[in-house]
This record gives sequence, C-alpha cells and structure tokens, in this order.
Amino acid sequence: MPNNTALLARLASAAARMAEENGFEYVDTELVKEPSGRFLRVYIDKQGGITLNELEQFHKRIRPLADDIDYDYMEVSSPGADRPLKKPRDFERAMGLTVEVRLYKPMDGAKQFIGTLTGFENGVIEIEDASGKRSFEQKSVAQIRPFVDVDKELDDSKDLL
Repeated sequence: MPNNTALLARLASAAARMAEENGFEYVDTELVKEPSGRFLRVYIDKQGGITLNELEQFHKRIRPLADDIDYDYMEVSSPGADRPLKKPRDFERAMGLTVEVRLYKPMDGAKQFIGTLTGFENGVIEIEDASGKRSFEQKSVAQIRPFVDVDKELDDSKDLL
C-alpha cells in the first residue's frame, strides 16, 4: 500500500481536477496532526467567495477518494482572507497589500516582518516596511500571508453600527 505522502499527492491532483471542473480554484491539501487527531484538509475557493453548499457538495465528491489516507477528520473549506501565499498567482493577487512574513531563522534580530508586498520574482519576495525595502529568499520564509489587522477591522465595524 502506498504511503500517506503518495496518497495525499494523488488526492491533491484529483481535487485540483475536480475543482477546475466545477469552476473553483484548488488552493491546497494538507494532512496535519493536532491534539484531537489527524486532520485532512482540502482548500478550495472561487472568485467572489465560495458558499457552504458548494463546500459541502465538493466534500461529498472528494470524500471517497480519500479512503486510503490515514486521517481522523476531513474538512473542505475556504482558505480565508489570510490564506498563505504559496503560488505565483497568490503573490500576483496580493501585490500592494500588507503582508506578514514569518521566517524560519531570524534576520536582523526578528523572525516576523509586516509590510507592503512590492515584488515576487525568481523566488525572492520583496516588501516595504517602515525601515524601507526588504528582500527574502522564498526558501527562508516559513509563511507569508495577507496581514489582517483585527483591531482595525473591529474599529471599522463599529462605524457601521
């Protein structure tokens, strides 16, 4: 029997095809161990947002293809507003937005930087923050995602009340 890595790659490929057939964007598949068990997650999205009904229908279609994978819980969900940037298309969409960059190892005494995404080319991520322009090799970045300022969002929502 193939290992989980090979099975997960096969599931990811099937999920990508199925997403495209349904007009969705395939984002990622992951198998992560958490205190309550192993979670198999498939992330999909679409322009304008994906509905709960669409997620449920996708889950029903993809579920039988995951039978050989060793997991406790399966989720199909949207990656959310703060979805990690992984593919070139993700970086294109996020250009000009404020992003949070987390590094594997400290650079200039810090492992986290927040700034405006100004470039992504040949595996080099560029941001501009209060200190100026910074460049990061993609392989040194543990995670990069749009920065959501929760306090600002809460303040803005108070104006709507």
